[in-house]
Amino acid sequence: MTIPAQPTDLAALVDHHDIVDTLLRYTGGLDLADAELMTSALTEDAVVDLTPATTKIGLDFPVLAPRDTVVGALVGAVGPLDTSHSVTNARTTVDGDEATLIAYAHAMHFLPGTGPDHRRTEHAEMMNRYTTQLVRQDGTWRIRHLSIDNLWFDGDPQILVSQV
Repeated sequence: MTIPAQPTDLAALVDHHDIVDTLLRYTGGLDLADAELMTSALTEDAVVDLTPATTKIGLDFPVLAPRDTVVGALVGAVGPLDTSHSVTNARTTVDGDEATLIAYAHAMHFLPGTGPDHRRTEHAEMMNRYTTQLVRQDGTWRIRHLSIDNLWFDGDPQILVSQV
């Protein structure tokens, strides 16, 4: 496996930051049920493919496209839940106005209003690998294609589709 060189100049560091921020806008849209925030992270023709993750945990979830479908489906399904998505280990590769980001996201999902209740045990906890293709549009990085694969899972997968 070849490890890509990490950014060494200021412009490359700014791109890295802005690319990671794009994924944070996407996951923030999930956690805050904020359609506008999630929309800001996606191209109009965005594709989000959760099937590598959902198949592993026994769910049948379609590939989502374009952006309006992605935002409507995910904010509708995940937005009502008590969730937190923590993004780590971000690695970026930039080629002009296109980029690849591979990162991990640890996500906790609880039924609405139950996240703060320490006595509740129903949850869906996931560690996922996000492989993201991005493009720079009008100076802003946006996700063109996002594939989410599950590395491990704990809990009840039905929590993820309980609001659908």
